[in-house]
Amino acid sequence: MAEEVGWENLRLRKVADRLGVPLTTVLETFRDIDAVTDAWFARALTSMLRPPEAGFEALSARERAQAVLMRWFDAQAAHRRVVGEMLGAKLYPSHPHHWVPMIFSLSRLIQWVREAALLDAGGRRRQMEEAGLTWVFLQTLRVWLRDGTPGQAYARRFLDRRLAWLNRLDQHCREQRAKPDEPEAEPAAPRRAAAPRGSSRRIDVTSREHRDP
Repeated sequence: MAEEVGWENLRLRKVADRLGVPLTTVLETFRDIDAVTDAWFARALTSMLRPPEAGFEALSARERAQAVLMRWFDAQAAHRRVVGEMLGAKLYPSHPHHWVPMIFSLSRLIQWVREAALLDAGGRRRQMEEAGLTWVFLQTLRVWLRDGTPGQAYARRFLDRRLAWLNRLDQHCREQRAKPDEPEAEPAAPRRAAAPRGSSRRIDVTSREHRDP
């Protein structure tokens, strides 16, 4: 129905009329139109997390991440224009109460991408993956919303290029693990304390005093 009238013009009472149910029935499932958006993206997340194809584990980190992210985009490809309108409604200046939840939703999405793509690193590498995947997702989303090529071919190529750093990061981490531990340096010999200034002169004078009768 949103394809017919546009997301901004969609009214839940008209949805209820088309379904032949009272408006209270719609309320039992969706508190408002924003809840419908959340349910839509939850369905896309479910599609993204479906069991992978055979041989998925043998793919590179770049290929696994691309496959997972494209599942999210593919699940919504038939309604790409409406998806853009949904996001636009959430970002509308008069809807600041939607902005913060969107940040948390994006963070959760990226965590699920890492889970599905078998990216299990921790520590600093995990932070780099999270930041990098967030940036790549947002850039690809912008391209995908305007992509009119068959099968979203342009968005796929764009995503593939933007994920190249994952393989480089993976290679760098393997090389670091393969490096032998460097032997500990031997402790330096203690330095002799310098004699106080004038001490040698006092010693010479004392020596002469002992030699003179």
